[in-house]
Amino acid sequence: MGKATGFLEFDREDNFTESPETRIADFQEFHIPLLDEKRRQQGARCMNCGVPFCQSAIEINHMVTGCPLHNLIPEWNDEIFHHNDERALSRLLKTNPFPEFTGRVCPALCEKACVCGLHGDAVTIKDNELFIIEKAYQNQLMKAEKSSVCSFKKVAVIGSGPTGLTVAYKLNQRGHQVSVFEKDDRLGGLLMYGIPQMKLEKQIIERRIQLMKEEGVQFYTNVHVGQDITKEELLKEYDAVVLCCGAKKARDLNVPGRQAKGIYFAVDFLKSVTQDLLNQSPLRIDAKGKHVVVVGGGDTGNDCVGTCIRQGCASVTQLEMMPCPPHQNTRPWPMWPDELKTDYGQEESLAVFKKDPRVYETTIKECIEEDGQLKAVKTVQGRMVDGQWVEKEDSEKIVKADLLLIAAGFVGIEDDIKEQFDLSVNQRQVVTTMPKSYATKEEKIFVAGDMHRGQSLVVWAIAEGNECAKEVDQYLMGYSYMNE
Repeated sequence: MGKATGFLEFDREDNFTESPETRIADFQEFHIPLLDEKRRQQGARCMNCGVPFCQSAIEINHMVTGCPLHNLIPEWNDEIFHHNDERALSRLLKTNPFPEFTGRVCPALCEKACVCGLHGDAVTIKDNELFIIEKAYQNQLMKAEKSSVCSFKKVAVIGSGPTGLTVAYKLNQRGHQVSVFEKDDRLGGLLMYGIPQMKLEKQIIERRIQLMKEEGVQFYTNVHVGQDITKEELLKEYDAVVLCCGAKKARDLNVPGRQAKGIYFAVDFLKSVTQDLLNQSPLRIDAKGKHVVVVGGGDTGNDCVGTCIRQGCASVTQLEMMPCPPHQNTRPWPMWPDELKTDYGQEESLAVFKKDPRVYETTIKECIEEDGQLKAVKTVQGRMVDGQWVEKEDSEKIVKADLLLIAAGFVGIEDDIKEQFDLSVNQRQVVTTMPKSYATKEEKIFVAGDMHRGQSLVVWAIAEGNECAKEVDQYLMGYSYMNE
């Protein structure tokens, strides 16, 4: 324990956040780190609890609280306070291979389970994690480390999102020869094209992938597995194939007028914006001067709001079918709080348009077009009753809309990968595996990440990658020392 009275002496201090008026001028990250000494004081706030719920990932009422990676949080908080940056890094990387990602985009399940937060403010665990890894890059502690052994086993990883990168990293460190195949033109999966630049600058992803290349991982982009390389070719050349292709089949709107121009899935919109920023090319989907409606109240919907504001939209409305969460938490600690959260996109809407963009218990009933172009949407209020949407009478409203972005979630794995690999799926349309396993019914083929558990958080994707890699290693070698 760094300082026995630290949690009494030091108040919580988060990284500084630029004002909405300032940050909407560009697509750069807008969180500014504390000075080092201030951050080390934050490490001293950790109480070194006898039962550290922050790292436990326990399930309460079918909801997980605490870190799914079981990060050794009290240990590296202690090392931060004592200026032991190299030891802090060692403890952090033992459970989390990519803290530069989770330190930026994770919702911090750990902090909601922090004992210090039971009667006060939780420890700044997420910011502390980011401090450790960025300090390591700054001090050249992050160097390529090639495995000292070689198993002569070959593994193909399909997909380069957080799960695929984790599987590749872990198996490469074990001494296997790993090849990663990515369908897109850049590596990173949804880290690259699903999360906007202002939340995760793409150079951060490329920096880590460069290290993995130096460590021996082979990467191939613009390779559509099933078309450019077949399942049979993969099984012939590789000793194991790990599918980490996500669950990216988007939930659509089944309403009249859906075919109108100006309607896009949210991930397609966010991908196009990132591609245009990286390639410095003209925008293909531009919200400038347009009245935008976003369907979906989650993180992706919020990312669309923030992106459209940066593009200079005329207005933005975000529709959510569920009721507005309570303004004060109704769940007991250490459960994930059930309360209204105003994210960065909504903050920016409040600053620019003087209103929260969210409209609750509302969905779209019709898309109204003129000469094939979207001009407005007809919304209707209602609520879910026994799993069915029940409309409220006389609640229809016409909302002007030149651009409609569908961020209504995902409904499972994409059809092409299911067909190409003859995968069985369950009711949630994710891959059915052997009991308590990542192995499919077919020899050599494993699945992990969103394909295995459904659409989820980056931290869960990495946790899935860790466990799947261990199982693949066991399959290849007959034993495994991973995660020990």
